[in-house]
Amino acid sequence: MTAVVSEVRERVAAVRARIEAACARAGRDPGEVTLIAVSKTFGLDAVEAALEAGITDFGENRAQQLVPKAEGAASMGLRPRWHFIGHLQRNKARDVVPHIVALHSVDSPRLVTAISREIMRIGEHGAAADAAGSLRCYLEVNVAGEASKEGVAPDALPALLEAARAADGVEVAGLMTVAPLAASAEAARPVFAALRELARSHGLDGLSMGMTNDFEVAIEEGATMVRVGRAIFGERD
Repeated sequence: MTAVVSEVRERVAAVRARIEAACARAGRDPGEVTLIAVSKTFGLDAVEAALEAGITDFGENRAQQLVPKAEGAASMGLRPRWHFIGHLQRNKARDVVPHIVALHSVDSPRLVTAISREIMRIGEHGAAADAAGSLRCYLEVNVAGEASKEGVAPDALPALLEAARAADGVEVAGLMTVAPLAASAEAARPVFAALRELARSHGLDGLSMGMTNDFEVAIEEGATMVRVGRAIFGERD
């Protein structure tokens, strides 16, 4: 076992232990929470190490990084499940959608249209298409109202949800948010709780929320997917 694999394995084990502890506090089953390793800026050596450590789901936030990484992984015989977690420009949908199993950042009806068009184009081919020819999508909500963040305001969610539910090939899996950076993870709790209630009010179960700084609080508030980078791969250059 190389030093990189050993270090990543230890980090993954520590993150999973924290997930299990958070689930225990909330009276939840750890199997309800999917750990997404955010591999942005890290190379395929890190992805391969995380795969060997038992990670199956990986997150990328830029098309220009996801596409060559996904193609490179495939050429090596690696089969990560790619999630796109960053802002997606409509003209990049054709590049990204064929490689991913889920899109976590749907933030406009026009993006919904672009995604639907691409799903219909590729049919049931590629990672994006499941047996029903659809892509799992999380609608991004800017719960905290930060000007620097993407996502719709909570009061704009119904219109986006209506467009997504009507679109061919788009499966609305739930909601996503990014909490503001704060000195304490506890400060994110109201944001996560608000997203949970917003999802519940619209009959949605999936909650993509929580990162390295605050994923335990997110789990306590109902997260079904957490997006963790630094706690698995270390600090980025």
